[in-house]
Amino acid sequence: MYRNHNCGELNIKNINEEVMLAGWVQRIRNLGEIEFIDLRDEKGITQLVISSEMKNKIEDLTPESVISVTGKVSERSNKNPKIPTGDIEVIVSDLEILGKSKSTLPFEINSEKADISSVKEDLRLQYRYLDLRNEKVHKNILLRSNVMKSIRKYMDELGFTEIQTPILTSSSPEGARDYLVPSRLHAGKFYALPQAPQQFKQLLMVSGFDKYYQIAPCFRDEDPRADRAPGEFYQLDFEMSFATQEDVFGVMEQVLPKVFKENSNWQVDEGPFVRIPYNEAMDKYGIDKPDLRNPLIIKDATELFVNTEFNAFKDKTIKVIIVPKGGEQGRKFFDQMSEFAVNELGAKGLAWVKVDEENNLTGGIAKFVTDEIKTELGAKIGDAIFFIADEKAKAQKIAGQVRIELGKRLDLLEKNVFKFCWIVDFPMYEYNEDEEKIDFSHNPFSMPQGGLEALKTKEPLDILGYQYDLVCNGYELSSGAVRNHDPETMIKAFEIAGYTEEDVKTKFGALYTAFQYGTPPHAGSAPGLDRMVMLIADSENIREVIAFPKNKKAKDVMMGSPSEVTEEQLKDVHIKVTEESL
Repeated sequence: MYRNHNCGELNIKNINEEVMLAGWVQRIRNLGEIEFIDLRDEKGITQLVISSEMKNKIEDLTPESVISVTGKVSERSNKNPKIPTGDIEVIVSDLEILGKSKSTLPFEINSEKADISSVKEDLRLQYRYLDLRNEKVHKNILLRSNVMKSIRKYMDELGFTEIQTPILTSSSPEGARDYLVPSRLHAGKFYALPQAPQQFKQLLMVSGFDKYYQIAPCFRDEDPRADRAPGEFYQLDFEMSFATQEDVFGVMEQVLPKVFKENSNWQVDEGPFVRIPYNEAMDKYGIDKPDLRNPLIIKDATELFVNTEFNAFKDKTIKVIIVPKGGEQGRKFFDQMSEFAVNELGAKGLAWVKVDEENNLTGGIAKFVTDEIKTELGAKIGDAIFFIADEKAKAQKIAGQVRIELGKRLDLLEKNVFKFCWIVDFPMYEYNEDEEKIDFSHNPFSMPQGGLEALKTKEPLDILGYQYDLVCNGYELSSGAVRNHDPETMIKAFEIAGYTEEDVKTKFGALYTAFQYGTPPHAGSAPGLDRMVMLIADSENIREVIAFPKNKKAKDVMMGSPSEVTEEQLKDVHIKVTEESL
C-alpha cells in the first residue's frame, strides 16, 4: 500500500519503472520550477523530483515528515557516487503526507548541520526516538541486533541450549544493590530483579542440562559510568557441566573472534588469548584490565633505590615507566603529566628524567638517578623515564593510570585492532578495610584453587580462585569462574568470609539444598553484550549502543522514570512513603 521498494535499492537497472517509496523527508531543495526531496528510510536515501505541477502537494511539507510517493525512475544528470542510489532519481507523480513533523526540531538529525556530539545528552535522550533516526546512532542499534544474531549462531553451533531464567527472584548478596519489587500477595515481602542468573544457571547444571546460554537481562543499582549502563544491562550468560577453566576459554576463544570479525573490519586476536596472572597484571600494567594496544610496561625499581638520598623515594615502592622517544617532548608535556598525576590521581608527585643525545640524564630528578640505574632499567637515548613512589597498592594504581594517560596523549595505541587477554589466578579473598574483615574479592560461588584443603590450611589472602576475566582493549568484557559445587567446600569458603552455615542455607538455600543431590563440576562466564557492541562500534559511551538508555543520573528522561505512583498503588503492595524518605 505504501511502498514496493526501499530507499536504498533502486539503481540504473530500474530506469523507467513505476515505483512506490515511503520514508522520512531528510531535505527539501527548491530550485525554482523544480524541487528536490531526499527521501530516507532505514535502507538509504533516494532523490525525488517534484515538478511545478506537484508543488501544491508539498506546500506545507517539513523535514522529518513521513510521506509516500509514486513515480518513475529516471537517470540522474548530476550523479552522486556517495550513495548506492546516486545514479537515479524518481520523478514523482503522486505524493501523500502520512505523518507531518513539527517545523522546528529539538536538534538537527540528519542534515548537513547535524552534529549530535554538540547536543546535550539529556536533550537527545528526552527525544530519543528522534535521536535514533540519526544514521550513526541508528546503525549502532542495527549492529547490536547483528551481534546478537552472531552470538546465537555460534553458541548453537557449539551445542548450547538457550534457556530463559526468572526476572522476579529473591534478593542475593552478589556485590551490588538489588532492585526490589514489593509483593502484593505477600505483605511485607519483596522480589528482587536478578543481578545475574548466577544461581539459576548453576541449578540448570544440577538439573542435568549440559550447556546452557541466554542473552540475559541483569539489574544492578549501581552508579553509571561511560562503560556501564545504570540499572540494567545484558550479557551472554553461559554455563557448562563437566567443564574446567580450559573448556570455558575454548568456547570464548571460538565464539568471540567470530562475532567481532563478522561485525567489524578491524583486526581481531585469534585464540588462544594471552593469559596474565592477576598479580603480574597489577605489576606490569597497574590494573586488572590492561589495554594491550598500549606498548608501555611498568617496571619495579624499588630495589634500585634502597639507598637513595631522595626523601620522596625512601621506604616506598617505586614504579617506573620508560617511554621510548618520550624525551623529545617539551617541558610543558612533563608539567602537564605531573599535574594530571597530582590533581586527577591523588599522587604526591610524578618524578621524571630524560636521556639526552649524549646518553646523559637531564631534567626532573636527574641528580638522584645514577647511570647504573638508567642501565638497569634499559633506558636508551631519547627516552623519558617516569617514577611513581608510594605504598605498593597505590603506586601500582597510579602507575597504571599514568601508563594509560601516556598512551592517550602520545597516541601510542595500536590502531584498528581488538586485543584480548585473560586475567587469571585472582585472589579468592581480600581484606575489607571498612569492615575490618576478610571478604570475597570476586565471585563467592567460585572454586578455590586447591579445593577444601587450601581453605583449611592456607592463609585466606594467599588462596587463589579459579576465577578469570576476559579483557578487550582495556575493558573488562567478561567475568567467570569454575563453580564451587561441593557443599562442604562451599560452607568453608563462606565461613572464611564471615558467613555461618545457617547464613548459607538462608541466603543461598536453593543452591545449598540442590548440591546435596549430586552436582557435576561446572564452569561458565558472561561477556557483557552492551560493552561488546560498544567496542565493535568504536564508541566511548555505552549509552550510544542502547536503544533507550538511562542518563548519567539513572533517569529515563523520555518516559519520566523513576516516577511517583498513586497512594492506591502503594496500598496494593503494602508500602507507605514517609516524609523522612523524601
